Amino acid sequence: MKIFISADIEGVAGVVSPLQGTPGNPEYERARRLMTDEVDAAVVGAFLGGATEVVVNDSHGSMINLLPEALDPRADLILGKPKPFNMAAGLDRAFDAMFLVGHHGAAGGRGVLAHTTNGFAFRAVRLAGRPLGEPGIYGAYAGTLGVPVALVTGDDRTVEETRPLFPEAEFVAVKTALGHRAARQISPARARTAIRAAAAAAVARCRAMAPFVVPGPFVAEFEMNSPALADLAAVLPPARRLDATTVAFDCADAADAVGWMNALSALSAALR
Repeated sequence: MKIFISADIEGVAGVVSPLQGTPGNPEYERARRLMTDEVDAAVVGAFLGGATEVVVNDSHGSMINLLPEALDPRADLILGKPKPFNMAAGLDRAFDAMFLVGHHGAAGGRGVLAHTTNGFAFRAVRLAGRPLGEPGIYGAYAGTLGVPVALVTGDDRTVEETRPLFPEAEFVAVKTALGHRAARQISPARARTAIRAAAAAAVARCRAMAPFVVPGPFVAEFEMNSPALADLAAVLPPARRLDATTVAFDCADAADAVGWMNALSALSAALR
């Protein structure tokens, strides 16, 4: 039984500020420890539930946030970027389930630190006309491989957004959003206990879960945060300009959409 964990930081208990996701300050150092502890709880729970192999992919920012020495030694860890398929690097058809730990709501939503991949670049991302955040986009990519999302942890808005996509999954809300940068948290200790139990339950049931699939071919639309960003995105030959801020790409499947999203995210650095 192989489990893949995509680990983010914004959905971790105790994290409410962009400062906590930005290296170079004491709050970030504290937040990365909280992130590592929640991921470790998911790893331990996965093994308790019957997993034989767990691979963790650090999926936030520079993707060198997790503390390897503090993670259960039975797990393998993927660090660094750029890497193929970004937040899903290392995922393949051999895995039985995908866990999304510490994830957050989509851009434009009311969740804590809600954004989609790159808060500077994207106002919204739509696959086949459907607005999706990172859990939905990478969950759809997992679906192309036949891998279901079996566990989602984050704030209450993340749970609300993703439950319709992954109705059979386990969910843990570690905080209740009071705004984009404010939340009522449960304690880190309680969060870890709940995640450990949910991970074990998810492994036990994951083989009966259906993958989330966005049937292709479809159009991926990227609504940028400014016309200048759309101007930049539109220089890519396959791009179609839909309006002042939106570009579209024809995609065979979610893998194509992930590729274009990450290309546009990287390209946007030219205008920062």
